[in-house]
Amino acid sequence: MKFTTLILITFVIIAISSSVPIRATAVEGFGEEENVCHLIRLLPCLPATYMGLPPSRGCCDRLKVQESCLCGYIKNQDYGITSPKSRSMLEECKIPYPNC
Repeated sequence: MKFTTLILITFVIIAISSSVPIRATAVEGFGEEENVCHLIRLLPCLPATYMGLPPSRGCCDRLKVQESCLCGYIKNQDYGITSPKSRSMLEECKIPYPNC
């Protein structure tokens, strides 16, 4: 249990200390839709990312909302999105691993 707490604290510190939020912009319909990417919103995915547990429905839902943000997260190696556990999590959520 202490290990999980330590990982959670580390994850939160990294997410909060990111100097500039990552922005993803997608053009849909008649206007431009902007999504501000905050890694903190993916906290439900922490057990799947670091411990290899199956992702929860809440995790998959949040990943789908932030799918356009994944390349920005991948570019920052501190987030751990490139780990085999993270790739497995994306597969289980039926989200393709992005080619950045």
